Amino acid sequence: MIKLGEIQKLIVVKKVDFGVYLASSNKGNEERVLLPRKQVPEGCNTGDEIEVFIYRDSKDRLIATTTTPPLTMGGFAPLTVKEVTKIGAFLDWGLEKDLFLPYKEMIGRVEEGDEILIRLYADKSNRLCGSMKGIYHLLSCKCAYQPEDEVQGRIYEFGYDFGTYVAIDDMYSAMIPKHEDVSRYRIGDVIDARVTNVKEDGKLDISIRSKSYIQMDDDAAMLLDLIDSYAGVLPFTEKASPEVIKRETGLSKNAFKRAIGHLYKQRLITINNGKIRKA
Repeated sequence: MIKLGEIQKLIVVKKVDFGVYLASSNKGNEERVLLPRKQVPEGCNTGDEIEVFIYRDSKDRLIATTTTPPLTMGGFAPLTVKEVTKIGAFLDWGLEKDLFLPYKEMIGRVEEGDEILIRLYADKSNRLCGSMKGIYHLLSCKCAYQPEDEVQGRIYEFGYDFGTYVAIDDMYSAMIPKHEDVSRYRIGDVIDARVTNVKEDGKLDISIRSKSYIQMDDDAAMLLDLIDSYAGVLPFTEKASPEVIKRETGLSKNAFKRAIGHLYKQRLITINNGKIRKA
């Protein structure tokens, strides 16, 4: 049986001027698929077994290739967006026919040149397509990383109610907590992060912020600039809601209070009657 979207070994059953026909056996009544002449290994003969990947050509006919794509049916890999059209995007996966990513399978805006994690599936017409959905369930939870390890990962989804989903090394499941500011990032961006926790199921909690005592200096400098932009007086205090603080500063309430405390100890601000002013 010839399996669409998979790598399999097939037998050469017929040689023609434009290539060879392959089948799962040489019984004679098996479904056949063409391996184009430029893909045929030198010295290939009838009865030889060849490992190929099966997909569809521009006319939707089954076609074989000896080129191994970065993902097969049900798998995922980072692919580059070659073109965005009115019907979806086309992705480079190393084959002559680009992989189609329908709009309904996108979970965010993509642009030409983006490199995004894509899952391979067959649509209702049995054509191979890409999807940005379902990556979470394909990622591994078995990694050797431990808390405080420095890691690199790719953002594949913004789950605003829970956090930001990241694939560490394009393989392992991780999440940035929702209170951290990720507004400057887009899906597909590769980030540097720090492991803060390894859950019982193996999934990682990660942070794009440095350890608090390192990050505090950067946060404090940012707050001074913010106070300057408000003519030297911050229009809210440490008693403001976490939502207000997050919206105005991009910081969690705890990080905000640490930075304010740091500035106060350095006598760079004053706090009088609840007002935070630049000293």
